[in-house]
Amino acid sequence: MPSSFGSPAPIFRGADLATSLAYYTDVLGFKRNWGDSGLVSVSRGSCTIFLTEWDQGCRGTWVWIGVEDADTVHEELVARGARIRFPPTSYGWAFELQVEDFDGNVLRIGSDPKEGVPYGKFLDAARVRWPMAAPDS
Repeated sequence: MPSSFGSPAPIFRGADLATSLAYYTDVLGFKRNWGDSGLVSVSRGSCTIFLTEWDQGCRGTWVWIGVEDADTVHEELVARGARIRFPPTSYGWAFELQVEDFDGNVLRIGSDPKEGVPYGKFLDAARVRWPMAAPDS
């Protein structure tokens, strides 16, 4: 019988660990779990992210994080001064927003799709906006 897997913890590489840690704790509302020079673990709820300035991962990594209400999270993060890369938008898979850190790492934060809200365009890594087709179109 194979072992069960736990939740993944993405590794976000940054230029300056102290700056990354301050942004994730002070602005994005994560708490510091452990770590010191080179590698730190932060979490918010059951979401854990490793921040490092070591040679792990690549700047510009993306992660999708499910939340109960993306609108509420958006309002909170705007009030805290977060770098909103793309505002909450309706898609077939979720109602989600994109938040960016100083190193180009992107958190796609989404909740259940909103019924009756037209689909918006998706902003990709190259900052190109892609139209999303409605189901059965």
